[in-house]
Amino acid sequence: MAKKKKGTLKYIVIGAVVLLILVIIASKMGWIGGPKKEQIVTEKVEKRTVQETVSASGKVQPEKEVKLSSEVSGEIVELNIKEGDVVKKGQVLCRIKPDILQSGFDRAVASLNAQRAALASAEQQLKQSEASLSIMEATFKRTQQLFERKVISAAEFDKARTDYESALASVEAQRQNVIGSRYGIDQSQAAVKEAGDNLARTTIYAPVDGVISWLGAEEGERVVGTAQMAGTEIMRIANMSSMEVNVDVNESDINRVSLNNGASIEIDAFRGRKFKGIVTEIASSSSANAAGTSATTSSSNTDQVTNFTVKVRILPESYADLVKPDRPNPSPFRPGLSATVDILTEKETGLAVPIQAVTTREDAAGEKDSTANDIKKEEGIKSNVKEYVFVYDAAATKVKQVEVTTGIQDDAYIRVLTGLEEGQEVVVRPFNAISKTLKDGDLVEKSSKNTGN
Repeated sequence: MAKKKKGTLKYIVIGAVVLLILVIIASKMGWIGGPKKEQIVTEKVEKRTVQETVSASGKVQPEKEVKLSSEVSGEIVELNIKEGDVVKKGQVLCRIKPDILQSGFDRAVASLNAQRAALASAEQQLKQSEASLSIMEATFKRTQQLFERKVISAAEFDKARTDYESALASVEAQRQNVIGSRYGIDQSQAAVKEAGDNLARTTIYAPVDGVISWLGAEEGERVVGTAQMAGTEIMRIANMSSMEVNVDVNESDINRVSLNNGASIEIDAFRGRKFKGIVTEIASSSSANAAGTSATTSSSNTDQVTNFTVKVRILPESYADLVKPDRPNPSPFRPGLSATVDILTEKETGLAVPIQAVTTREDAAGEKDSTANDIKKEEGIKSNVKEYVFVYDAAATKVKQVEVTTGIQDDAYIRVLTGLEEGQEVVVRPFNAISKTLKDGDLVEKSSKNTGN
């Protein structure tokens, strides 16, 4: 009998536990004690200033940077600078071995001197020919007088005339020789100038004031130089007093960016610090086109992203405290630093709610417009999707689904243009309920704690 009682008691306990569990589940599911109430968090609709931004990332670069290449080929025999040095315009930076070009210059000078000697000889021959012409002219005049008096024969007169005309032609030929010699001198002088310019190119001077931001060659290395195309890049000189960030802005955002837009800049090397900037340049063609490739996406490559380069100048007053006068480099930034830029595109003040309070739902009434909607559905467009918020009714402990129209937004808030009034409470959490399960007229329970996502 004792064993039977113990077994019965055991089943009673198990049954009581199961019943208790079922009661708990039923109360949570709303099967008993009335319908289940969604736990929500609300926030009041208030007037706020919303600042719309376009975010992009890029690299810090000097606003002005000059790349220096050699125009002549040869070995670097003198290098007077190192990376990071401050240089002044006209300062000698390096020299290329001038031996071959010096020989060419010497040959050009020797050729010029030979042309000058040839000109002097031609001028003397011209004087000699002019003297002979004077004698021939006098002889011809006397012979002509004698021929008119019939003292000499016609043959003698013809010979005198021929000698005179030959002397005239000789003088003219000598004049042309003198002119040709002068042209030869001009040509030789041009050759000397060209050889001198080539020789001068063996010495590279700083074209602007700045800092050596990059040095790509060392003393003893050979460089290739060409006049028609870029030769070996030796160094870069940057104006570090004016820095900018080159960022790539997506094509969907580029139309919102304008010149002189303000910007907030975060540089990875200066964590926790934000710098001010201003948009100074917007590319008129995409980055892909600027690089010489087509930005048009094919049907087989729909993932390609088209970006446009935007230049944002870092305002000096925002980093004035980082500039150290005892350092030659006038900028705390280094070319190539990674940066994130928030371009401030538009600013409005008015009613705003948290971004998570706004959801999109399909409007069932919109299904009635069958003809237009069928066409849009075939094209993959949801024509009846609208924006809603859920307004909390404290008296009825219910929510009301309200259609709204929205405007610009920032990281936390979005402007509400129609549908709400100041002071109303909107549901901001849980996000899953707002976006999926919550419906117009649902019973809710307001909570002061953050309720899920």
